[in-house]
Amino acid sequence: MTGYRAYQGHQVDGSSPLGLVLLSYEALYKSLGRARRAIIAGDLAAEADHTGRAIEAIVELATSLDTERGGKIAASLAALYAYMIRRLNENMCSCSTETVDEIMQLVQTLREGWEEIARQQQGRPEPRQAAATVAA
Repeated sequence: MTGYRAYQGHQVDGSSPLGLVLLSYEALYKSLGRARRAIIAGDLAAEADHTGRAIEAIVELATSLDTERGGKIAASLAALYAYMIRRLNENMCSCSTETVDEIMQLVQTLREGWEEIARQQQGRPEPRQAAATVAA
């Protein structure tokens, strides 16, 4: 096992449920970025591989939802994840980055929301507030 793989394994093993969600979003965003680069390069095999990995990350996020405690938010996320999967499947190997770009924007927005929740749970100020505190 390489040092990086060992680090990744330790990162997952030592993560809270919220930390695992953030790691899943990070893996999803990276896979989409790689799929986008493969589309631009015209490498359909790599596009399919990275899109498949992105879909796996979305499935992981969807299956981790707690629909009982999450209520409407969990239901909305489940519907959004289903939409993302459908869009990626429908437009795979289309030679266009439009769908991947759309999904990347959605993922970025969701990831920022989860990061804000993590900051609030840890009692950290927002990044803008932190900069103001340092400057004062």
